[in-house]
Amino acid sequence: MEEFEKQALTEHLRDLRNCLIKSLIAVTAGFGICYNYSRELADWLFLPLARVLPEGSKIIFNSYQQAFFFI
Repeated sequence: MEEFEKQALTEHLRDLRNCLIKSLIAVTAGFGICYNYSRELADWLFLPLARVLPEGSKIIFNSYQQAFFFI
């Protein structure tokens, strides 16, 4: 088993802050990428439903939240 170094509380807090900042940057970047491709992602997610719809019909949502109930 790997031995851990003893650290002061402030060093632990500094490490925690660095991890939180890196996590926030990763989540923000991931959100930005997904938001940029949101139309393509939605088309891909609703493709199975679109395949079984009758010819000439389309998916209609009355509000923004209704689309999330399908997923």
